[in-house]
Amino acid sequence: MSLSQVPERLRAVLDRVSAAARRAGRDPDEVTLVAVSKRKPAADIVAAYEAGQRDFGENYVQEFAAKAALLPVLPGARFHMIGRLQSNKAKRAAGLFAAIHTLDSVKLARRLNRFGTTLEVFLEIKLSHEQTKAGMDAEMLGQVLDAVHASSNLRLAGLMTMPPWNLDPERSRPYFRHLRVLADRHGVEGLSMGMSHDLEVAIEEGATHVRVGTAIFGKREPKLA
Repeated sequence: MSLSQVPERLRAVLDRVSAAARRAGRDPDEVTLVAVSKRKPAADIVAAYEAGQRDFGENYVQEFAAKAALLPVLPGARFHMIGRLQSNKAKRAAGLFAAIHTLDSVKLARRLNRFGTTLEVFLEIKLSHEQTKAGMDAEMLGQVLDAVHASSNLRLAGLMTMPPWNLDPERSRPYFRHLRVLADRHGVEGLSMGMSHDLEVAIEEGATHVRVGTAIFGKREPKLA
């Protein structure tokens, strides 16, 4: 995809976010768009930044570390780790990202807290039975919340989930609704949920952060082994 298409596609996504929020009786400013730039070059991030985007999502610590070295200074830009985070990469992630959307254990919470960097964290909940999906079981949420609240360097931002992929966005609704119920039960406000194909449904169900890649940057090249 041409870089010249990024601003136009970004505006189209922002229009979708605003329209969905208004239909749901919400203020569009309540919803943060995280532009998912994984497996996209640094130039795509710069193009989106110049078009006004400030929040970006990356899935792989090593990939983003290499990409970050190529980026110019981007005042106000915030980078979110939205992929599964292994404990042995926690220290590097803490130095690269402002927010982690995939905290899923007491062990990882304690490890991230060690490094003296203030991080916003979302707790990833696995609500489907898919083996490929990451996240903690909902029954563990209370324990991990306690670990985060006891951590001086972690700031609870919300909960996160990924429903099973389906072309029909309505199939995502029960998972988004379940996450919202869990958040309400535990007094948590933020909800990171919704992607290119189902962001409207996610916003209707209370999403505060939607993670959108393909609709902004186009299809990604397959990840090399």
